Amino acid sequence: MATPAKRATVYFDPIIHKALKLKSIETSKSISELVNTAVKDALAEDADDISAFEERANEPLISFSEMVKRLKKDGRI
Repeated sequence: MATPAKRATVYFDPIIHKALKLKSIETSKSISELVNTAVKDALAEDADDISAFEERANEPLISFSEMVKRLKKDGRI
Protein backbone atom coordinates (compact mmCIF):
# COMPACT_ATOMS: atom_id res chain seq x y z
CA MET A 1 0.00 0.00 0.00
CA ALA A 2 1.39 3.39 -0.96
CA THR A 3 2.06 5.97 1.71
CA PRO A 4 -0.55 8.72 1.58
CA ALA A 5 0.70 12.13 0.50
CA LYS A 6 1.35 14.76 3.15
CA ARG A 7 -0.11 18.21 2.80
CA ALA A 8 1.99 21.36 3.17
CA THR A 9 1.42 25.02 2.47
CA VAL A 10 4.03 26.58 0.21
CA TYR A 11 4.06 30.24 -0.76
CA PHE A 12 5.38 31.00 -4.25
CA ASP A 13 6.44 34.26 -5.77
CA PRO A 14 3.51 35.26 -8.02
CA ILE A 15 5.58 34.94 -11.20
CA ILE A 16 6.78 31.46 -10.20
CA HIS A 17 3.21 30.44 -9.40
CA LYS A 18 2.03 31.66 -12.80
CA ALA A 19 4.82 29.72 -14.51
CA LEU A 20 3.86 26.59 -12.55
CA LYS A 21 0.21 26.97 -13.50
CA LEU A 22 1.11 27.34 -17.17
CA LYS A 23 3.46 24.35 -17.08
CA SER A 24 0.79 22.38 -15.24
CA ILE A 25 -1.69 23.04 -18.03
CA GLU A 26 0.85 22.38 -20.77
CA THR A 27 2.05 19.07 -19.30
CA SER A 28 -1.28 17.88 -17.87
CA LYS A 29 0.40 17.48 -14.48
CA SER A 30 -0.67 19.06 -11.23
CA ILE A 31 1.41 21.74 -9.55
CA SER A 32 1.98 19.21 -6.75
CA GLU A 33 3.42 16.71 -9.23
CA LEU A 34 5.71 19.35 -10.71
CA VAL A 35 6.93 20.50 -7.30
CA ASN A 36 7.41 16.91 -6.05
CA THR A 37 9.47 16.07 -9.13
CA ALA A 38 11.60 19.21 -8.74
CA VAL A 39 12.23 18.51 -5.05
CA LYS A 40 13.10 14.85 -5.73
CA ASP A 41 15.54 15.94 -8.45
CA ALA A 42 17.15 18.50 -6.11
CA LEU A 43 17.50 15.91 -3.33
CA ALA A 44 18.99 13.37 -5.76
CA GLU A 45 21.52 15.99 -6.86
CA ASP A 46 22.37 16.67 -3.21
CA ALA A 47 22.89 12.93 -2.64
CA ASP A 48 25.25 12.82 -5.64
CA ASP A 49 27.17 15.83 -4.29
CA ILE A 50 27.49 14.22 -0.85
CA SER A 51 28.82 11.02 -2.45
CA ALA A 52 31.36 13.01 -4.46
CA PHE A 53 32.52 14.86 -1.35
CA GLU A 54 32.86 11.60 0.57
CA GLU A 55 34.88 10.02 -2.25
CA ARG A 56 37.29 12.96 -2.19
CA ALA A 57 37.46 13.35 1.61
CA ASN A 58 41.00 11.95 1.84
CA GLU A 59 42.48 14.06 -0.95
CA PRO A 60 45.12 16.52 0.19
CA LEU A 61 43.97 20.11 0.63
CA ILE A 62 45.73 22.96 -1.12
CA SER A 63 45.38 26.68 -0.59
CA PHE A 64 43.86 29.02 -3.12
CA SER A 65 47.22 30.69 -3.72
CA GLU A 66 48.83 27.30 -4.40
CA MET A 67 46.06 26.47 -6.86
CA VAL A 68 46.57 29.76 -8.70
CA LYS A 69 50.31 29.06 -8.89
CA ARG A 70 49.63 25.60 -10.35
CA LEU A 71 47.22 27.01 -12.92
CA LYS A 72 49.77 29.63 -13.97
CA LYS A 73 52.58 27.05 -14.15
CA ASP A 74 50.40 24.81 -16.35
CA GLY A 75 49.59 27.74 -18.65
CA ARG A 76 45.88 27.70 -17.84
CA ILE A 77 45.85 31.32 -16.71
